[in-house]
Amino acid sequence: MTLSLIGSVILLLHVLGVLAAAHALMYTRTPQGTIAWVLVLLLLPELTLLPYLFLGASRFRGYLHTHHRALPREHPVTAGDGEGRYAALMAMQGRPFRAGHRLRLLIDGDATFEAIFAAIAEARHTLLVQFFIFHDDGLGRRMQQALLERAAAGVRVCVLYDGVGSHDLPRHYVETLRAGGVAIHPFATHRWRNRFQLNFRNHRKIVVVDGVRAFIGGLNVGDEYLGLKPPLAPWRDTHMEIRGPAVADLQQLFADDWQWITGAPPPLHPSPAADGDARVLTIASGPADAQETGSLFFVAAINAARRRIWLTTPYFVPDSAVRAALRLAVLRGVDVRVLIPARPDHRTVFLASTLHAHHALRAGVRLFRYQPGFVHQKVVLVDDECAAVGSINLDSRSFRLNFEATALVLDRDFAAQVEAMLRADFARSREVESREYLDAPYLRRVAMHVARLFDPLL
Repeated sequence: MTLSLIGSVILLLHVLGVLAAAHALMYTRTPQGTIAWVLVLLLLPELTLLPYLFLGASRFRGYLHTHHRALPREHPVTAGDGEGRYAALMAMQGRPFRAGHRLRLLIDGDATFEAIFAAIAEARHTLLVQFFIFHDDGLGRRMQQALLERAAAGVRVCVLYDGVGSHDLPRHYVETLRAGGVAIHPFATHRWRNRFQLNFRNHRKIVVVDGVRAFIGGLNVGDEYLGLKPPLAPWRDTHMEIRGPAVADLQQLFADDWQWITGAPPPLHPSPAADGDARVLTIASGPADAQETGSLFFVAAINAARRRIWLTTPYFVPDSAVRAALRLAVLRGVDVRVLIPARPDHRTVFLASTLHAHHALRAGVRLFRYQPGFVHQKVVLVDDECAAVGSINLDSRSFRLNFEATALVLDRDFAAQVEAMLRADFARSREVESREYLDAPYLRRVAMHVARLFDPLL
């Protein structure tokens, strides 16, 4: 009787494995992921059905419906003066560059959070706050207190955090905010089922104050982002402040996520008036997109370069499209540089990144390892007039698994500030040479190639 029951359970699991494999065949986003899921679901359903439930589902019907309803209806988008090289990005986003912005480049955690806290203290109507990570540490408690003070003053405060990115955030941190009048929720792609989906995380970092100023970039809320946690300290990162019409785009991006989670929109403000000369295009990407927007963003930026393309990323795991774009840029004489960490925060990613760096070096790309500490910034500089600051890493997770946001700026003054910042970073870096890979121990090189097999998940 017992053996018969066990046999029936095994048979049922294999039937479910076949059904799950068929689902993976139809809906997994990459060929590599499809092959991997189909094989393990057919051969080892006892071990892989549960992980597939939390990692494999990639349909976003409800989120897509809400997101597409809120998309701007500005097609066709016409490129203005100097914008032609970025026309594909405008078409992909369905909106043009917004003119009339005043921008501030915020280098590292102290400058970023002093600016954010000063803006929060001046809020009079609404605060929209979204980070991938909140920690219950010194910076986290300072943020908590700042939000509570504004809520007590009658400001509508709405906060989103990612449930997986903030997995160690204690319940009392959230409950204290709610008790103080702050509306706070974890992000999930499925409102009613599978709220513990481990993929498809919301990696955006957005703060919007009264609908007139916004912050975007690479920093989260935790002491490590202030460089207070060795061995990765000092932490190198970049954020920016935006004043002008593009603030409304970031407000709407937050509103899309908020309405999906809560069922109701947050308080919204009309688009602010022009407040400067810079042009800004907000790039929103995520797994709900019909195309791999994150990868296409890098491809378009690299292809736009005529003189130089400088990139900085904590994780250098480019897909085939980005690798090809980098090679073509080198072949047409563009100065291609990539700044990456010298210290790992995720060892598997670091191993894969080291192998990708070796292949890029052979293709003529110059790579630099930042020496003082961990580099986490996500910055792009194209020629002398275009720069981007945001949350998109140069890896498959940002390309196709995470929700991301970046501000692409057309402005010579801002680009010059970014150039000066990156020159200082390169001066503190060591240029990668071929011997980094060639002189590595054999087993370490094997580990690099094994790590690269996991590119679609890194």
